[in-house]
Amino acid sequence: MYAGRSVFSQLMDFLPSHEFKRCVARYGGDYKVHHFTCMNQFLVMAFAQITYRESLRDIVNCLGAMRSKLYHMGIRGQVSRTTLADANESRDWRIYEGIAQVLIREARRLYFGESLGLDLESTVYALDSTTIDLCLSMFPWAHFRRQKAAVKVHTQLDLKGQIPTFIRITDGRSHDVKFLDDLILEPGSIYIMDRAYIDFRRLYKFDLAKAIFVTRTKRNLRFRRIQSFPVDKDTGLRCDQTIKLTGLLSKREYPVPLRRVRFYDTEHRLPLVFLTNDFLHPALTIAKLYKCRWQVELFFKWIKQHLRIKAFYGTSENAVKTQIWIAITVYVLVAIVKKQQRLDKISLHTFLQVLSTCVFEKVPIYELVTNSDVVWREAPPCNPLLPFDL
Repeated sequence: MYAGRSVFSQLMDFLPSHEFKRCVARYGGDYKVHHFTCMNQFLVMAFAQITYRESLRDIVNCLGAMRSKLYHMGIRGQVSRTTLADANESRDWRIYEGIAQVLIREARRLYFGESLGLDLESTVYALDSTTIDLCLSMFPWAHFRRQKAAVKVHTQLDLKGQIPTFIRITDGRSHDVKFLDDLILEPGSIYIMDRAYIDFRRLYKFDLAKAIFVTRTKRNLRFRRIQSFPVDKDTGLRCDQTIKLTGLLSKREYPVPLRRVRFYDTEHRLPLVFLTNDFLHPALTIAKLYKCRWQVELFFKWIKQHLRIKAFYGTSENAVKTQIWIAITVYVLVAIVKKQQRLDKISLHTFLQVLSTCVFEKVPIYELVTNSDVVWREAPPCNPLLPFDL
């Protein structure tokens, strides 16, 4: 794979070219295109993500300075700002969604054996969304508030490897709970979500699909206690109950019993009440499962800090979705390379930092990262998130 090739070319070797061509053909991405193909567009945008380019002009200037090396990166011909802008505006964003889904399936296969630190065989997903603020005058299609625009990235994250398995991009007004309508529920899987997703009609579908959900209750929940079970209060547990909803609407939308678990987080002095349809696992496991939900918050924080999804290279809906999907593709591609190269001693953040400064170097990726003369020190996290986010 190496043979004197650049780091960027080695990284792109992990992109399945035949699957990429199928996605392009499905949506006619290269129809009547002679020079700047979808592959060229993807490579240029992936370069922009990896090297933190801020604008179209920034991308073109950097590539222009390395014109003699573009051919060896796989980029054919000169890249102009208008050509790249037109491609982002006109070529169907679903091309890049398709290749992202192919890579997601591969990444999930590689990270399948990862441990969550819990004695569970089930697949565990965390559901959440992040809002990306935009300028209303430049992005009028993404109307959010009176003088503000925004897009929401709704995500289902597989906690084994922190791989996003299902993503929906909507305008900022779309409520989080609507994301549940798009999910294909997997029997036996566990879905962790916060209070924004409480809708008993939708949650009852989890029960019918034999899937498990864990969420936090709202303070105005009306219920009747059916049975209580003993708990060890030294672990932080306060109660473990089987309940039945008594609200006029909720008892009709969710007619079967639920489990209510109260837990006190001594570290942050925070009382927590969980609601689930899981009657098999211990109550302490339910609390620990919800604690794992903070990983999706860290995922959003990570991609906002280290990928380009806050400053966009185009203003149309197609350009924004194209950029977000290519950012997700790069994230998953780097995760695959890290696993394939067995680079378990460094974090994904550190690996991407190394790649960002060495894309033109002709060094094997494994040798670049495992250089014995370099000691990798992880930077301390800033503003750490609480595991139980209000």
